[in-house]
Amino acid sequence: MTERTTMAEPLPTTAVVRVSRASYDPSRFAEVDAASKKTSEYIIPAIRRLPGLLHFYAGVSPKGSIVQVSVWDTDEHAAQLDLLKEMVVDGRRDMEAVGVTFTPIFNYPIDWTWTI
Repeated sequence: MTERTTMAEPLPTTAVVRVSRASYDPSRFAEVDAASKKTSEYIIPAIRRLPGLLHFYAGVSPKGSIVQVSVWDTDEHAAQLDLLKEMVVDGRRDMEAVGVTFTPIFNYPIDWTWTI
């Protein structure tokens, strides 16, 4: 087997990963998945206006878990999401309406990277 390794894109030394997690009753997967897709319609344009975003990923597991992972150039830029109305007011309201419970959000300095 041949192993293929490539270098990860260069990131600023100040880059952080922001991880937001939530949970819900797995029997409500269809509702939660639909709500997540609906919130993306107004959250994505709002996030695009923010400086410093490098990557953003969101996923809903049928096992009752949701995650949003984003990579930012600095902790200060990542913190913009903590005040973004579309995220903390509108998105939270719409997701809680279908039974989603959020856990605390953390920003992690990036120690190392690796990609395939």
